[in-house]
Amino acid sequence: MAGDIQLTAAVRTNLLALQGTQDLISRTQGRLSTGLRVASPLDDGRAFFEAKALSDRAFDIAEKKDGIDQAISSVKVTLDTVNSIDSIVKQMKGIAIGAKSATGTELAAIVTQYNELKTQIDNLAGDAVYQGNNLVNGTGTTLTVEFGTSSTSVLTINSIDLRTASTGLSISSAANFSAGSIVDAALTQLATAVSTLRGNAQSLGSRVALLQTRLDFTKSYVNTLEEGAGKLTLADINEEGANLVALQTRQQLGVQALAFAGQSEQSVLQLFS
Repeated sequence: MAGDIQLTAAVRTNLLALQGTQDLISRTQGRLSTGLRVASPLDDGRAFFEAKALSDRAFDIAEKKDGIDQAISSVKVTLDTVNSIDSIVKQMKGIAIGAKSATGTELAAIVTQYNELKTQIDNLAGDAVYQGNNLVNGTGTTLTVEFGTSSTSVLTINSIDLRTASTGLSISSAANFSAGSIVDAALTQLATAVSTLRGNAQSLGSRVALLQTRLDFTKSYVNTLEEGAGKLTLADINEEGANLVALQTRQQLGVQALAFAGQSEQSVLQLFS
């Protein structure tokens, strides 16, 4: 168009090179400020979406990690309850054995102690609640722990009944310990209860160990996924810093080259003056 300023080839070349260098400087400064080499699909579409898939997977698995952690606490409460009830049952066993050599006056107090401890077992089983779940009072509560996004990657922990009722530990109240046969019957019930509690403790301990193993794996898995996403998108800060220094040097040289090109035009103009 008429009136447009026409640049010489030398000036245009140097100007375009200077603009290109400025674009690279802006990109490098952006990487240094964000720490990302790939911040959007425009930077590298393949790397961006591969990293996003890994990050999304890490997010989904991290959500399961919280559930596993809470499940460990819930099962630990249950295991603590089993151990506490086992301690009470052993106290009851000691009281029942003592009844064999007790006098008539002492027997009444022994029966009262025995029945009080039996009541405490039921109270303890009722108090063992964690986040609204009670796995020891025979209410049929089921704890389901999800390990991954697959519907089959779960662990189901069914509740147990540690109450003294016949469906649980089957420990009867003592009306009296006036006869050795009554004491022996009580000791038989207590021995069976101890065996049941030991089996429950072993099973729950195994579940805690499994949950802890899955929790450790999940933490490691999330870290690996995030690390993989980072390899695709994170910038090498040392490299980008070195690039910035080199680009700034190139920019200074470009400015000088552009100035030299302008001086060449002035030299030509002087020939006509």
